[in-house]
Amino acid sequence: MAALGNRGTVTEAAGFNPDADAKKLRDAMKGVGTNEEAIIEVLPYRTIAQRQRIKEAFKLAVGKDLADDLSTELSGNFRSAALGLLMLPPVYDAYELRNAIKGAGTEEACLIDILASRSNAEINTINAFYKKQYGKSLEDDVCGDTSGMFQRVLVSLISAGRDESDKVDEAQAIKDAKEIYEAGEARWGTDEVKFLTVLCVRNQKHLIRVFEEYKKISGRDIEDSIKREMSGCLEDVFLAIVKCIRNKPAFFAERLYKSMKGLGTTDSVLVRTMVARAEIDMLDIKAEFLKMYGKTLYSFIKGDTSGDYRKILLALCGGE
Repeated sequence: MAALGNRGTVTEAAGFNPDADAKKLRDAMKGVGTNEEAIIEVLPYRTIAQRQRIKEAFKLAVGKDLADDLSTELSGNFRSAALGLLMLPPVYDAYELRNAIKGAGTEEACLIDILASRSNAEINTINAFYKKQYGKSLEDDVCGDTSGMFQRVLVSLISAGRDESDKVDEAQAIKDAKEIYEAGEARWGTDEVKFLTVLCVRNQKHLIRVFEEYKKISGRDIEDSIKREMSGCLEDVFLAIVKCIRNKPAFFAERLYKSMKGLGTTDSVLVRTMVARAEIDMLDIKAEFLKMYGKTLYSFIKGDTSGDYRKILLALCGGE
């Protein structure tokens, strides 16, 4: 699960002037009504680092937080996207996790998307920001809002203890595959703890070998076995872990596709994924999306969203 390097669609704006951008945003929110176009011309076309400098320039010039003004002036999905763009990645992740836990009901998809896809270092930073911002540990809040084996998998991921070396132990990989098979397909009932021990702890290269061996033993992909043996959130989190291990951009491409396919759009998933991945691996996600679904991500967003919200997402998509 090593980082791919910067394969994002958002790159540094040439001739960047934080004071000019801050003024443009300030002017966009002056008087009656808001000039959303001016906001769209700035925020999605600046890097995270550049947006931090705009925030500083805005506060210096106005004596107020840019996020507070945007929060007052904007609404709905457009506001969610704009505010997300102003946050540093671990702050945004912590914010999304908090909202997923503390809203009406729990948005399990958010917990899964973030915790299954982040590195140990990223999760440790999220944990630190979460505790600082909300006064409680992420683990405590997750434990207060989830239960059973699903909770145990999330706690394991929050603990950020995955081996991140490149070492593949061939004998152990064969043993892991055999034990997962015996914990699931080969018995009545499922020993989910064995799945947790292997899927939440082993490194990426080792797990790829485990998946290969598993297919030899069982005759099917591990994803198929998870679908047969489990259900609900537990099935979802184990599938997410496996998919992120195999191909993280493909995992996010599928999440984006499912957020827009069918009746209505799951806006929270769409916004979170576009904002969080725009500067990391959106180019790879777009390539996987085209390969998997035969249509561009850009065309899907264009056909499934509307108004200013659509414009900000299309900007983050970086064109066709």
